[in-house]
Amino acid sequence: MTTEPHRIVTLIASATEIVCALGFEDQLVGRSHECDFPASIRHLPACSEPRIDVQGGSREIDEQVRNSLKDALSIYRIFTDELHRLQPTHLITQSQCEVCAVSLKDVEQALCGFIGSQPQVIAHEPMNLNDLWNDIQHTATSLGAPERGRKLIAALQHRLQHLPTSSTEHGEKPRVFCLEWLDPIMSAGNWVPELVEYAGGIPLLSIPGQHSPYFTWEQFAAADPDVIAIMPCGFDIARTVSEIHVLQSHPVWNRLKAVVSGRVYITDGNQYFNRPGPRLVESAEILAEIFCDNPAVSPVPNSVHHGTGWIRLEEATG
Repeated sequence: MTTEPHRIVTLIASATEIVCALGFEDQLVGRSHECDFPASIRHLPACSEPRIDVQGGSREIDEQVRNSLKDALSIYRIFTDELHRLQPTHLITQSQCEVCAVSLKDVEQALCGFIGSQPQVIAHEPMNLNDLWNDIQHTATSLGAPERGRKLIAALQHRLQHLPTSSTEHGEKPRVFCLEWLDPIMSAGNWVPELVEYAGGIPLLSIPGQHSPYFTWEQFAAADPDVIAIMPCGFDIARTVSEIHVLQSHPVWNRLKAVVSGRVYITDGNQYFNRPGPRLVESAEILAEIFCDNPAVSPVPNSVHHGTGWIRLEEATG
């Protein structure tokens, strides 16, 4: 007896990466507008788009998001006609954040009156690493391959537990602040504090498993981190570099310990830290490299992800 192949549509980038890591890439038939990894899925039709101008500056994007949520409007549009054409058997979305990606509510509205395949909806809700493992296993089980889920989770956990880490010359862990938005400033919450801890650092101004909070420059100055890792949601390194002046123009910035010592780093938040999928392990590896970095040494020694996953701020600004 042969089993009919699935027809999977993923409406969040991390879900696409999970599906592919589980070995179901050949059964993907549609994706969200943000799904771009692995590159081999980019030919698939996009089934969504943003309703806001994502090319604006940090402050402008934040204001658009606030206004949309205030008016109870979705930030994303789902192409229902495309879903009808694709006739998916499984549709994967998320219920964690209406800002980050197409939400479960968006999907439920799009499926009202849906005629055809009546897809099974899988909603991810990742707030921490344990939730990620649960989402991977739930997806694998829903696709009829629970053992694949267990093997993938075991492999990812093994890599996390064997990260090469380093402490300061005094044996102290670096105090680390991860910046998830530039204007207004936000710290990176959810799974990021756990990644910092796995990589050998102490996370500041965020709580594991809780949403990323806004904070003030006064709080930033009081925390005065040893290391600052900049990872704006949805921004790659080049996009972040183009807006770094927002931070540098504030009078507090140049007084911060991490800035004075040259321990400020720009990461590719879009490809790594912002996506609760398998590459969160690579995100922890990026942090481990950053914590081991010596700004006095150039070029950067023994770094796999330097230049693609992270760069020193001084490399971007001279």
